[in-house]
Amino acid sequence: MTQDNRHLKQQLLDEARGRRRTRARQAASPDAPQAGGGAVAEHLTRFDSHPGYQQLSLMREGARRLGLSDPFFKRHDGNAGATTVIEGRDYLNFASYNYLGFSGDPRVNQAAREALERYGSSVSASRIVSGERPIHAELEGAIAEAYGVDDAVAFVSGHATNVSTLGYLLGPRDLILHDEYVHNSALVGAQLSGARRMAFAHNDPAALDDLLRRHRPQFERVLIVIEGLYSMDGDLPELPRFVEIKRRHQAWLMVDEAHSFGVLGEHGLGLGEHYGVPSHDVDIWMGTLSKTLAGCGGYIAGCQPLVDTLRYLAPGFLYSVGMPAQVAAPSLKALQLMRQEPQRARRLREISRYFLDQARRRGLDTGHSIGAAVVPVILGSSPRAAGLSHALFERGINVQPILHPAVPEKSARLRFFLSCDHSEAQVDHTLDALVALMAEPVEAPRG
Repeated sequence: MTQDNRHLKQQLLDEARGRRRTRARQAASPDAPQAGGGAVAEHLTRFDSHPGYQQLSLMREGARRLGLSDPFFKRHDGNAGATTVIEGRDYLNFASYNYLGFSGDPRVNQAAREALERYGSSVSASRIVSGERPIHAELEGAIAEAYGVDDAVAFVSGHATNVSTLGYLLGPRDLILHDEYVHNSALVGAQLSGARRMAFAHNDPAALDDLLRRHRPQFERVLIVIEGLYSMDGDLPELPRFVEIKRRHQAWLMVDEAHSFGVLGEHGLGLGEHYGVPSHDVDIWMGTLSKTLAGCGGYIAGCQPLVDTLRYLAPGFLYSVGMPAQVAAPSLKALQLMRQEPQRARRLREISRYFLDQARRRGLDTGHSIGAAVVPVILGSSPRAAGLSHALFERGINVQPILHPAVPEKSARLRFFLSCDHSEAQVDHTLDALVALMAEPVEAPRG
């Protein structure tokens, strides 16, 4: 970090501390809420005084002083794959989860159109009431077949899938153990459940084993939650070790395959195929439909009692409208095409590995990425990551920065998502541009 950036960061921190002191004085004023009633301090009734908005304002001010545009909520004019159009300009795109290129595929689009014409734009009710359509059972059957398990249930939101599943299945007498890098949706679900929650060191089976050895006897049900492919670092867990540990301690194992299904394994069937682990060795398979499968929503796959329990009782399914047919149909078609065109998953593995190898050859820090769809370039400074994202965007390359507090400041990064449609020439052009920009002197912040 340059001296100017350090100065700006310290200045913003000082301003934030000043705001906190002001709020503390307001809270201590005669107008502050008193026990048993009384006036409410004005700042407690204003959204612009909310801590979240205060943090957002601080980030925006920092970006303004650095002369950076907001890297978020960029408006794409059409489908986003290996390339995209943003506000009329063509870009190389490394900020999409369209891993196998099925979003925008004419056959997938046609499936959506046919479903829309047949079933309308909404099923207009919870599925258990009157929102069930044949396309729902077809999709869930295809997911179950892909995993080789009894059944699956599809939710209208990927985030809500984890929240509702964990929130319903576990309770105050239970324990949830999760990788420290697990997705926010699993954390929210664990909090909702009321179960005791403990994190173990990232991808560390020994740390998990130690926690179970010390705490398992104190709880009834125990659930271990890991991901198939971690989207911040592009690394994966050693699934056979986790299966052995969960068996020995009589726990359930849940694998979140949001980023691993369609990416790992010879046919893209996920972490189980990658390691050759039978599907029934994992108790709960979770995944999303919005990435490889070109739709929207999430799913749980497993044994029949698990799926029936969630289908009839999980609040996020029971009390939500059913998935629109034109959203379910593209995912069903993508599953069929995955079977017919395994070369897509193979090409994704090849271009991802090429990106990783070329990045390392240029001396870039790619952390622990295995080169499977997700490759970070770690820069160690949020201003530097934001600045390089901005500079690349000006050169026609779209890649998102990941900044503190989403990651520790020293781990701030650019996060590249690969598609099977990316070419080696596009990768080389992008990495050459990044290396050239990193070699340029950093401009002083603009006041």
